[in-house]
Amino acid sequence: MDPNQPVGENYVNPRTCFFHVLFKAAALAFYILSALFIDNFVIIFVVTVLLAALDFWVVKNVSGRILVGLRWWNEINDLGESVWKFECLDHESLARMNKKDSWLFWWTLYLTAVLWILLAIFSLIRLQADYLLVVGVCLTLSIANIVGFTKCKKDAKKQIQQFASQTIASRFSSTLQSAFSVV
Repeated sequence: MDPNQPVGENYVNPRTCFFHVLFKAAALAFYILSALFIDNFVIIFVVTVLLAALDFWVVKNVSGRILVGLRWWNEINDLGESVWKFECLDHESLARMNKKDSWLFWWTLYLTAVLWILLAIFSLIRLQADYLLVVGVCLTLSIANIVGFTKCKKDAKKQIQQFASQTIASRFSSTLQSAFSVV
């Protein structure tokens, strides 16, 4: 990054941004174009779902950490209950995240889901239940990332607020202690 460039004017992680968009675009493009050129539903299903699964993995494990400093996963505990786990960078690192990278991450995450919803509507209108299945799988993967990262972002904000409260309380306490220790 050029030190003379204002912060946030360029993408800090262009390769990560590229791959973040690549698998989303590849899954959507293959699905749309394959309907025109390929007559084999199994190939369309397998390749589209594979591309959507690659997108899910890249977003969840790579671009989410690099572009917005967040990571999530879901575990089943000993009682058989689903437990969401979240990771986020510390407060200073989150504050230094590039706004353009973050903007690209969130907009493409939501825009992809909207496009899959539109494709689902088209499949319903055309009464193509098999293609609706493909879109349903891709939409489910897309929404899983939206839900995971949205919950993770809320958890990160809560952690930052708790950190700020603890810092203010400890500074207030140390100020009081030093004021009374002088006396």
